[in-house]
Amino acid sequence: MNRKQNFKWNNLSLGVCYYPEHWDRNLWQDDLRRMKENGIHTVRVGEFAWSIFEQEEGEFSFELFDSFLNLAEQEEIKVIFGTPTAIPPVWLTEKYPEVLNCRKDGVLFRHGMRRHFNYNSETLHRLASRVVHQVAEHYAKRPCIIGWQIDNELNCEINEYYSESDNLAFRKFLIEKYKTLDALNEAWGTVFWNQTYNDWNQVFVPRTTINDMVNPHLKLDFIRFISESAIRYCRMQSDILRLYVKEGDFITTNGMFSNLDNHKMQDTCLDVYTYDSYPNFAYCMKENPRQNRTLNDRKWSRNLMEVRSICPHFGIMEQQSGANGWNTLSDAPAPKPGQMMLWTMQSIMHGADYVSFFRWRTATKGTEMYWHGILDYDNCDNRKLREVKKIYNRVKNIEEIVGAEYVASVGLVRDYDNIFDTQLDIWHGRIADSSEMEIFVASQLKHTPMDSAYIRENTQAEELKKYKVLIYPHAEILTEKTVGVLEDYVHQGGCLIIGARTGQKDRNGQCVMKQMPGILAPLTQSEVKEFTLIGPDDDVFMNWSGKQVETGVFNDILSINGEEAKVLANYDGNYYVGRPALIETKVGEGKVLHFGGTFTRKNVEVFLEYTGVLEPFSDLIKASKECEIAVRSKNGKRYLFALNFAKTSQEIGLNRSVTDMDTKEIVKGTVVLAPYETKVYRLEEEL
Repeated sequence: MNRKQNFKWNNLSLGVCYYPEHWDRNLWQDDLRRMKENGIHTVRVGEFAWSIFEQEEGEFSFELFDSFLNLAEQEEIKVIFGTPTAIPPVWLTEKYPEVLNCRKDGVLFRHGMRRHFNYNSETLHRLASRVVHQVAEHYAKRPCIIGWQIDNELNCEINEYYSESDNLAFRKFLIEKYKTLDALNEAWGTVFWNQTYNDWNQVFVPRTTINDMVNPHLKLDFIRFISESAIRYCRMQSDILRLYVKEGDFITTNGMFSNLDNHKMQDTCLDVYTYDSYPNFAYCMKENPRQNRTLNDRKWSRNLMEVRSICPHFGIMEQQSGANGWNTLSDAPAPKPGQMMLWTMQSIMHGADYVSFFRWRTATKGTEMYWHGILDYDNCDNRKLREVKKIYNRVKNIEEIVGAEYVASVGLVRDYDNIFDTQLDIWHGRIADSSEMEIFVASQLKHTPMDSAYIRENTQAEELKKYKVLIYPHAEILTEKTVGVLEDYVHQGGCLIIGARTGQKDRNGQCVMKQMPGILAPLTQSEVKEFTLIGPDDDVFMNWSGKQVETGVFNDILSINGEEAKVLANYDGNYYVGRPALIETKVGEGKVLHFGGTFTRKNVEVFLEYTGVLEPFSDLIKASKECEIAVRSKNGKRYLFALNFAKTSQEIGLNRSVTDMDTKEIVKGTVVLAPYETKVYRLEEEL
């Protein structure tokens, strides 16, 4: 079984990101008082302040943050303190250039941007360790501090590392994994294109080649190495913090970024996980929201679904409060009235028990001077601040929800081997990325809440039993461990749906010499006879009980190989017309559906209906496609969320009497939600 989180919030609460080093000290106390007046009682500070604490090497000063924390305690404001390692100072990078990251061709990333360092520099580890020791020892016992954030957004901006320190660490990683060069050569298939290694010193992180091609098996291990390096850097800091933190204070970091096993980082380094949610990215000037097929800002519910799989009761460390933009990178319109509330409730609906806005006041200088906060440059009260006050009042009205569980009967199965493989294999990536997004969109439009269900080293079938249906779209890489978990899940009554190209590779990313679905075939009692991408000139569907159902952009042509298997649908089109596209196999108390295609929002709807999980809350509510609905459950009570993501009014129909948690009124029947309006109801009957 996977480890449970070590920390949960006892109350729903609001916070804000604040940078005392950016502002005249005469503003501090007024800022804190205005925060309190509008319902904000926690601030995050410090994550970019290394040079404030250590202006010159070995010379530490704590006066600025001492003064700020004195005011915070005077005003009864709680503090989440960031370890100040996200931007090593210029004295460090000039004196110790070995800490810098570089491009694949070896050109160093110089000082002036953030996250310009590499995780594997022992010099960086030594100096970062020292400043974390100093800061934690000095501040950890302060009564205002309630938690610590490690660094800031690990693997943000850049998630590949090519320094000499990385070369050395990569070799060490590989020696520990493979022991011998013969084993490495076999795992990487180096006999292809004459890549065989005779000495460990010949092995490097990926380097510049013709067409920038890299051995895919090397690249897969490189991504795993990046993840382990980031976790090692995070764990170094969490181990230090645990020497000093007060009892009850938590350790977190703010994610979620790629080339990183966030689940392992949570398990080995953190007490609780926090996420930075910026739905307004959907409306950046380079986007076309009117033609978007991924639900614009509602797509952030998919990210929150991922966060919930890492940590069911998480926090939001940075919640969108204003227009996002850098002077060089992005530009976007301001959030419309009601969208701050909408996005906050989106986070809470999916499991957030703490929400902190980014940021209190928009920076007047620097790269992020267009990344707007609650207050604008003029420091005057505005509609965003008034909306924060409304959010605070809402949070007070629904505070009994804290700790409630998100309710889902469908799990989208994921694992890091396949996630990493999709990043380097365009065949795998094309189908996996499309299918996973379409599964999410279908679940949203058909009001069928879903979880991300990760299979990890310690996952057991018991953890998956709560899902009536698991969809594992395109698990090209399969392991015996994963297959064992899936077999147990199905035998105990679960329904497993798999898609095209399942079981094609081993854990090294090499194609196995077996018919797909490879080692899963004894469970599915099916096999793949041949397969093809669907070209632009091809039209293919499957005939399922008289209905034409889409089969997506890739088709496996299937065949039965077992007594318990039966064909549910045949292909209609292309050279394999009439051959099996969908096979169902009964196993123990459950069943497996082997689908030869990729997933679309239309065929996912058919699958959800067939397996009996479509619209599980239809007895409670009817809502338009523009609304997202979900239920959180706690102590026998259910809490129903309805969020209108449209800029037009939408109707919902309440089929039972419920309590509006804002007005305390009992309501039933038709309710009109204004543009971006949200509702939270408590069901009167107990489960």
